[in-house]
Amino acid sequence: MELIDQVSINALSKRDLLLIIKALEFTNENTNLNDFIELRNSIVKELCFLTNTTEEVFIDYLEANN
Repeated sequence: MELIDQVSINALSKRDLLLIIKALEFTNENTNLNDFIELRNSIVKELCFLTNTTEEVFIDYLEANN
């Protein structure tokens, strides 16, 4: 098996991205392990950078019509 250096999100839907973000939040809240919220924040920060939006605008976009 080849090592994966980068992961692409091209095939993920808005719903999938929202589920990942919400799952990381939920897991952090229920385990108190900061790794989950740090991963969530890192993903959201990168996506906001790529879309040139704020976190609030990006999350609202994902939640729209879901």
